[in-house]
Amino acid sequence: MWFFAILVVLALGGIALVAAGRGAPLAEVYDDRPDSSVPAAGPLTADDLRRVRFSLGFRGYRMSEVDALLDRLASELEDADSDRGRGDEPTP
Repeated sequence: MWFFAILVVLALGGIALVAAGRGAPLAEVYDDRPDSSVPAAGPLTADDLRRVRFSLGFRGYRMSEVDALLDRLASELEDADSDRGRGDEPTP
């Protein structure tokens, strides 16, 4: 019984040393975010929006990525609305 208790304490101590940076280093951190498939310039198309994939965060999607896309869409809609108000809409 005492042998297993000492073994558990030594194992926890070893884990604590590795976690603190002693011993073998932990693996390098890498960015696991998917590459954005939305073009950086020009108007967005419906196919661009269908291909959008947001990376997951702690409690869902990363809010910064969703907010950036929503801000861009809002700006493009405002520009389209102002163009229609000026009569710049092309005739079919």
